[in-house]
Amino acid sequence: MSAALLTTSDFPAMADVQDQVQPVPRRLRGVLAGVTVFDTTSAVYAWDTPKYPHYLVPRDDVLPGSLLDEGREQRLRRGVMHLHGLRVGEVGVPSVARVYDAAAGALAGLVRFDWDALLWFEEDEQVFVHPRNPYTRVDALRSSRHVRVELSGRLLAESTSPVLVFETGLPTRYYLDRSCLDLSLLRRTDTRTACPYKGETSDYWTAEVPGLVEEDVAWSYRQPFAALAPIAGLVAFYNDRVEITVDDITLPQAVDLSQVSVAARAKR
Repeated sequence: MSAALLTTSDFPAMADVQDQVQPVPRRLRGVLAGVTVFDTTSAVYAWDTPKYPHYLVPRDDVLPGSLLDEGREQRLRRGVMHLHGLRVGEVGVPSVARVYDAAAGALAGLVRFDWDALLWFEEDEQVFVHPRNPYTRVDALRSSRHVRVELSGRLLAESTSPVLVFETGLPTRYYLDRSCLDLSLLRRTDTRTACPYKGETSDYWTAEVPGLVEEDVAWSYRQPFAALAPIAGLVAFYNDRVEITVDDITLPQAVDLSQVSVAARAKR
């Protein structure tokens, strides 16, 4: 049976919070070169898209002297922002902080840092890729569904004890024990990625069958965040790049669902 096209109506959509600003009820820290640039319990979330927010940090909670005004401004939808560089000790990075000016109302004096400029922590847990969306839920549930994963008619994996991951705005992911994989068709790669909700991956695999190679089509988290502990060491496949059958029903596929995933791919 051929797979139908998967649409966003097949799973819950993300909350429509575009342009909203909400308080961050967690301690938030940003670190550069081992130095804490800010430590605050007064940050806010600001959404430009429904997928995820960015953080805005009170300038009063930023390390004194670390922001360097570059004398440039940007006029954005929320107001005027003044561009700053960042320096701690001997380490300096240009144009990575934007400070809202006094005319920005409730946002006046708040700072938006470029994500890649810092290491980010909510409480004492590092956050990867982008801020976690408080309106996104991610659940890992053990299941007894019969899951088969095929590529061009070749069976890559089969299990009756998967763990299903339900993530707001994304299709269900099916995590399978490694003993259920045909490792003769899978080649481990050096790719590593990170996800704000699951942590850092430990493994990726490329599938190779006669006439077809799917690069980095499967992945695993050896030590996911505690909330996703049931997937530790298990392997999942991109739904849109293989054929997945669940209880004899072939799942619909999409053109490239990985592009809307909260996981960011980064070769290291």
